[in-house]
Amino acid sequence: MSGTRSGAVGRALAFFDEGGFEDRLAGLVAVPSTSQDPGHDADLARYLEAHIRPWLERMGFTAELHANPVPGFGPILLAERIEGAGPTVLTYGHGDTVRGLPEQWRPGLDPWALTKEGDRWYGRGSADNKGQHALNLAALEAVLAERGGRLGFNLKLILEMAEERGSQGLREFVAQHRDRLAADVLIASDGPRMNAATPTVSTGTRGTFHFDLVLDLRAGGVHSGNWGGMTTDPAIVLSHAIAAIADRHGRILVRDWLPPAMPPSVRDALRGCELVAEGEAATIDPGWGEPGLSAAEKIYGWNSFIVLALLSGRPENPMNAVAPNARASCQIRYTVDSDPATFEGTLRRHLDAAGFPEVAIVGAGVRMAASRTDPANPWVRWAVANMADTLGRPVQLIPNSGGGLPGDVFVDHLGTPLVWVPHSYNGCKQHGPDEHLLVAPAREGIAAFAGLWWDLGEGGTP
Repeated sequence: MSGTRSGAVGRALAFFDEGGFEDRLAGLVAVPSTSQDPGHDADLARYLEAHIRPWLERMGFTAELHANPVPGFGPILLAERIEGAGPTVLTYGHGDTVRGLPEQWRPGLDPWALTKEGDRWYGRGSADNKGQHALNLAALEAVLAERGGRLGFNLKLILEMAEERGSQGLREFVAQHRDRLAADVLIASDGPRMNAATPTVSTGTRGTFHFDLVLDLRAGGVHSGNWGGMTTDPAIVLSHAIAAIADRHGRILVRDWLPPAMPPSVRDALRGCELVAEGEAATIDPGWGEPGLSAAEKIYGWNSFIVLALLSGRPENPMNAVAPNARASCQIRYTVDSDPATFEGTLRRHLDAAGFPEVAIVGAGVRMAASRTDPANPWVRWAVANMADTLGRPVQLIPNSGGGLPGDVFVDHLGTPLVWVPHSYNGCKQHGPDEHLLVAPAREGIAAFAGLWWDLGEGGTP
């Protein structure tokens, strides 16, 4: 067996530093593979067929494009490189993006063209998720070159094109291909680091539970002078109903929504974990949320309630009228320590007891389920130690990131431990205009994965 670990890491860094990765990412970003705008079905397939599949086949993978089991959603690529010896690893990514929103990007930037400015690569998908899975594949290519065309382990890859629409069809696909996708561990990249400067490993994600609160009182608005002060104002009632759910400082008052306790392994992982605000709009407000918890515990180990939108009347053109109705779109971000099946019933009882039986709960349900592997899992500990060895500095372990990913699918159907290694950061503006990938974390990411891929073929894994 030829080559060395340092040689593999060096190859990956040379590819990055000499512009090879930037060129590769530019080609991926140029495909307008948004799954949220109609008319881009061909681009979803083209991303896989013209870019990812040939790249994988050059690395010795067999790759297949499958129709999504749920009609109307993007295709799924399944690839594998089986050598027979060593552990079997599953990796994941998504090539679809949110809407491009070109009219909202600042002058000089195009969502479908990679633009480098200083330490940032701008472009839709640069951070979520094209840049992240491309870094991992580029690192794999370096390991194969250094080891003379061998990996020393088995690798399977699943790349979906509907993650930005809730990963529709992924659960059914994984269930159908359970035997082919069987693996010892999932190691993949998505989401943000704890902060831009800190290499991070996450073992899961919080889930999202959505519902609308609706108060519909009459067929239309009534004159505010003739009726105001005498007829019920739905906006005022709904505002008080929301105030019964969370107090002035964001503390959840529906206490049955909360985990019974924070698991000791989660609390231990978050001890000393200091968050910093990144990006122009982000703030960490010490008095907001659950009292007695650190900022990291609030985001990574606890549940939160958010009002995503609140509307009554026509704010853009207000009338002198008492509005007929009011609506609030709400969300619970929850950890695996809570049962989302109880959320709607608990809220109904809570609103009734608080005097709001007329407020309806509409469209309640999980959009993306929570997942978490115990931070003490041997695969998790191995990955953290391996990355720290490659990068020469500590790696922060968090039990689950604040956002959502379909990790539950792999846990439920394959039983794999989850090792997420994010290459982005909270200020990357994913899902909005001016999305970008920071160069320094990306460079560390390709090095870290070269070390991970190399050592998976060396023996000594859990």
